[in-house]
Amino acid sequence: MTVQTEVQTFPLFINGQWQPSSSQETFDVVNPATGQLVAKVAKGTSEDIDKAVQAAREAFDNTEWRNMGPKERANVLYAISHKIAEHAEELAYLESISSGGTVRRLGGNDILQMVDLFQTLAKFVVEYEFSETLPSPPFPGPAHNFIWREPIGVCAAITPWNLPMVIATWKIAPALAMGNTVVVKPASYTPLSTLKLAEIISEVVPPGVINVVTGSGGDVGEALIRHPKVDKVAFTGSTEVGRRVMELSAGTIKNTTLELGGKSPNIILEDADLSIALPGSLFGVFLHSGQLCESGTRLFVPDHLHDVIVEGLVELASKLKMGNPLDPATDIGPVISKKQKESILSYIEAGKQEGATLVCGGREVTVPGCEEGNFIEPTIFTNVTNDMKIAREEIFGPVLSVIRYSDVDEAIKMANDTIYGLAAGVWTSDVNKAYDVARKLQAGVVWINDWHMLRNDAPFGGYKQSGIGREMGKHSLDAYTQVKHVHTSMVPEIHRRNWYGLLFSK
Repeated sequence: MTVQTEVQTFPLFINGQWQPSSSQETFDVVNPATGQLVAKVAKGTSEDIDKAVQAAREAFDNTEWRNMGPKERANVLYAISHKIAEHAEELAYLESISSGGTVRRLGGNDILQMVDLFQTLAKFVVEYEFSETLPSPPFPGPAHNFIWREPIGVCAAITPWNLPMVIATWKIAPALAMGNTVVVKPASYTPLSTLKLAEIISEVVPPGVINVVTGSGGDVGEALIRHPKVDKVAFTGSTEVGRRVMELSAGTIKNTTLELGGKSPNIILEDADLSIALPGSLFGVFLHSGQLCESGTRLFVPDHLHDVIVEGLVELASKLKMGNPLDPATDIGPVISKKQKESILSYIEAGKQEGATLVCGGREVTVPGCEEGNFIEPTIFTNVTNDMKIAREEIFGPVLSVIRYSDVDEAIKMANDTIYGLAAGVWTSDVNKAYDVARKLQAGVVWINDWHMLRNDAPFGGYKQSGIGREMGKHSLDAYTQVKHVHTSMVPEIHRRNWYGLLFSK
């Protein structure tokens, strides 16, 4: 992979063009693996949000884009997927130097997922029922009735720093598939790949269909949510910030979807194949240094297998290589920032103070060649109870809490005892038993003998305070449409109309 050494400057991307911020200010993007400045990015303002939303509104009002036929729109989505594949190396590089994601994961999963998402939705668009004819019932009388699904309008996409490219496409792809326009506000830590993605997409769609305004959430993000010409808000981030998004959206009663935090339970049953369950469980929590909302951070294990499982987990964790994420040999990269590192370390200290036993990791690490990076060892706690802070709150770091259980019902009860409900998992050799457990788990996605396997043709989202709505799959297309009922009476005589006698006596 080509490594660039110069500090790049990224303007805003509005109406198909690179534009400076109205503030003329920039902010720094720092590589979390090295601590080095890698880019300066335009610091947007509410004035820039106005420009972007207006561009998106004008593009949406262009009936050629909004009313494009399904086959033609599918071709647009296919073209975008091909563009992403062509720019895969640059996108992966920009994401790695800003998010700390390993190039192995980015090239082996994220880029492929993005390409597949646009292609999957292209297939769905051709099959989508934009119009449905209803039967003519005896009441309230003969009539033609249709249900039409129409694009919702200007969509605000507010994305997090952990998987900026992938999560941006979760919002951009269905929005474009349904004929909407988009203004994206990426996280300030990781705006680079999203800006490049918008430039790529703009080569396929009309100006104004895709826009990106960078800046702080408090300024740019809130201005975007409040904007009266924004019709829909799609947000991914913490549950705490999700509450704020709901408050702001309520001011203009915006259509809002939220994909929020998680404290996902992972249950190993007595008959599980440990040769799969143990590495699978570590994959579930240590991928991207635990900075994934669906990470399996609570591992429930049977009492009599506890010691064997813990010993196996510690042995496997000790083999994981920490290093520069640009090195294909690196297993685990850094966490996003010094602030996040200190937050994770404070949770580790809280776990020790509450009586949990630290059996693996728990320390800040200095990586040769990345001495200024934000690295934390893969960390495992035992003797964790479900009421401890490390078992209740989302840490967003490489920290696993191992919790004992005596029977499956107890494990399920503890698994569901959380404000979250994003994901869950179960490891067993008995698929019928697995389905029974899956039915009882309160989560939007349940993996059986697997983890992190999100499909673009299946919905993703959470129960409880893990969110509202679903992304990916056909369900995501519905979320970017308005539903309209059109009624045409087929009764020619006025006195035979059902409503006539309700008001007029003669």
